[in-house]
Parts: sequence; C-alpha cells; structure tokens
Amino acid sequence: MYVLPEDGPREACGLFGVYGHEDAAKLTYFGLYALQHRGQESAGIVASDGRTVSAHKDMGLVPDVFNEDLLAAMPGHIALGHTRYSTTGSSLLINAQPFTVSFAGHTLALAHNGNLTNSYDLRQHLEVNGSLFQTTMDTEIIVHLLARSVHKGLEEAFIHALSQVHGAYSLLLMTEDTLIAARDPYGLRPLCLGRLGGGYVIASETCALDLVEAEFWREIEPGEVVVIDKDGLSSEKPFPAQPQASCIFEFIYFARPDSTIFGQNVYQVRKRLGAALAREHPRPADFVMPFPDSGNYAALGYAEAVGLPFEMGVIRNHYVGRTFIQPSQSMRDFGVRVKLNPVRELLAGKEVVIVEDSIIRGTTSRTRVQTLRRAGAKKVHMVVSCPPHRHPCFYGIDFSTRGELIAAEKSVDEIRDFVELDSLGYLSVEGLAGATGQNGHGFCMACFTGQYPEIVKGDMDKHRWEMKCCGS
Repeated sequence: MYVLPEDGPREACGLFGVYGHEDAAKLTYFGLYALQHRGQESAGIVASDGRTVSAHKDMGLVPDVFNEDLLAAMPGHIALGHTRYSTTGSSLLINAQPFTVSFAGHTLALAHNGNLTNSYDLRQHLEVNGSLFQTTMDTEIIVHLLARSVHKGLEEAFIHALSQVHGAYSLLLMTEDTLIAARDPYGLRPLCLGRLGGGYVIASETCALDLVEAEFWREIEPGEVVVIDKDGLSSEKPFPAQPQASCIFEFIYFARPDSTIFGQNVYQVRKRLGAALAREHPRPADFVMPFPDSGNYAALGYAEAVGLPFEMGVIRNHYVGRTFIQPSQSMRDFGVRVKLNPVRELLAGKEVVIVEDSIIRGTTSRTRVQTLRRAGAKKVHMVVSCPPHRHPCFYGIDFSTRGELIAAEKSVDEIRDFVELDSLGYLSVEGLAGATGQNGHGFCMACFTGQYPEIVKGDMDKHRWEMKCCGS
C-alpha cells in the first residue's frame, strides 16, 4: 500500500518541462524529484525527439516510478513531467498525468496544476456533443476543448480552449516539436521560466531549476501563454486582465522554503509569519518547537521574536515512503508515530510552544499533542502561522467543503479543547497580510476570509461533484 502524507492539506501537483536539452527526460526526472513535495500519488514523463514521442507514468514516488533503463528509452530534446496529488478525484493510474492523446496526426501531452470551477458544465456539454472521456480529470476537459478547434492551429486552439474554462491552472502542453506553458489570469498557482544553455526550463517552483542548474529567468505571468519551438520563445496575454490573486497558502505550507514564488523567497516569508505571530501571541515557555518540516521556519521566526530557545522536540523519520506491513489495532496512531517521535528527555517537565503552519481537520494535531503529553510535557501551547481555515477551496487544495474544516464549525476555544491544548492562538488576517510584504495585495485569502477571486459558478452540489470526480 502506498502511504500518503497525513499531516496537512494536500495540493494538486508539480510541473516540469524542458525544451532544447539533449537529455530532456533525465533532466525532467530530477526536476520532478525536486517537486516531489507537491504530489506523491503518481509521476509521469513524456519526451520527444522532434518526431517520436515516448511516455511512462505510474503510481508512487518519482524514484519508484522511474529508473535508468526507462529514462534511457525516452530520447529527445523536449520533455514534460508531472507529479500528482489528486485534490479529491480518484487516485488511479488512469488519472495519472501527463495526459497523452493522439489527434489529427499529432501526439498531445498535457499536465495541469490547479482545479477548474466550471468543469461540471463543460463536461456535460462535451458529452452531449459526443465527447468520450477516459478519465475523471478536469485536465481531460481541456484536451477535448482543444481538439474541437485544433484546425485553427495548436496555439490558437489552446487559447480558445482556455478562454472557456474558469478557476486555477498552471499548464504545460507538449507536442512532438513544441512546448507551451500557460497560467490562469488570476495567477493562483506558481509557474516559472528558466534558461539552461541554449534551452528553456519551466517549473512549478525555482527549487527545481536550482537542482538542474538552470538560471531563473522570470515567472510566467498571470494570463500569459508562452510558446517554445524551433523559432525560439514567444509570449502573449490573450485573456482579459484580472486582479492578481496568487494562493497565499503556497507561502504558508505548500512551496519548498528554498523556492522563490510570486516574487518572494518562501523561507523569508515564513520567518516573517512567525515573527508576526510572536507579536500577536507571545507565550511564556521553556522553548519553541515545530512539528517538522513545514512549521520549522515560522517557528524560527517566532523564537527569535520572543527570545526563547528553538528546539526540535520531535524528530522526523525522513525514510517513510512505502509500507506493505499494516500495524495491528493495538499500535495506536501508527501513521503519526512512524513519521514523528518525541525527544522525551527534552520534553519532560517542560512548558512548550508549538508553532504549526495550519490546523485543517484537527485530528492529527490532537494526536501529536497527546504524544507530547505522554512524553512528559507539562504544558503545551500552540500558535498557528495563518488564520483559521473557515471556507472551502475550489482552486486545487483538498478541502472543498466546510465540513472538512474544524474552524468552520468550532470557535478557537473549542478547537483548543478538541486538540487538548493549554492555549491556542492563530495569526490574524492583518498579520498575515503584513508578513507578505505587500499588505496582502495580489493574494487569494479566500480560505480565511471567504472572499473568492472570482464568483464560483454553479451551485454547491455541482461543485461537490466536480471536486470528487474531476480533481486534477
């Protein structure tokens, strides 16, 4: 059985594309390796030598899916890769990406990070008009839309397809001889462009560029479509401009701390979140600690700001991946304990402040706090480096209904009691906005405020269907 991470929300995927490198498939493998944190269900690579396209994808982590022999059998100077976590759609091989089809004498491969909010209506319309779907992905909807206007030429057909969709998308499209990147007009999900020798690299985050020694050039801009082919790189912005609304939760949780996204370094933003949290919720304690790894950097900022020691009160097992042996019923909370183990000698008799990046459902946080108390902690406080999650996300994060969010149903005091804490404090919306360095301008904070960057079209029943059946 493949074990998925349980200790936080999960997001759709990581994208990596290469044009103009003789070993594009292997380069893409390493790019996906750097983006493994963005999706751990499946991985896939499609490569082309300009005439012949080869592809491989499977369930599991990147190094489990690929080996030297598989990569050697994928020659070419163009490649496209994807590592996936389904927002709530089915975790099946048929839904793994890149999604590849043959049409009008060409092979098309598409990889998507995000979630379309009008997929229900689009899918119904396409099916009524004869489209046959192979998967439950909203990504496939884009392919069907593209196919209906491909006579206009690939680039125009792609733009026409995107003009019909709503929601969040960072996309890579590949043919035998072309690589195209696109980002939705709100810029919800990150996508960046780099140079490597005479070629180009496109990735969800800059950490992937760093690993393959590509030079970061710039971000793909919101609403931009970039085409790379034998004539070089061209760019256009064919859609009406919208207020930028990049996902703030990329900074709080998803992105790697060594990445630069939305114009800022993630590590530095997280430290500022911790410092803002310290100003709002200083707590007396013996030391400050995170639950590794996503809470580490906010905890550093918090500890520096309040002048308390920073300690690693729990140690993470970094070698958790696959397990074929199921724990017995008597091994309570095995899923948490296999990843994190308390340092009992450090915790015994101490009052501690945990800095957490978020509390979504609350059950994992409660189990972890119970573990600290069993290890001898005298008092356990928790501060959270974002506001309470009270509203569902329709843009590619796996809490699509209010019922999945503990803060939608409980007050802060009730959450404190449920998690079994001595005290609990959340960062305010104002504190979060200030820590961005832009006073929150240009960010989507809908999961905290309920103010969505676009009207979510259709009724809630349709959206429940979309998020269950068409998660990217």
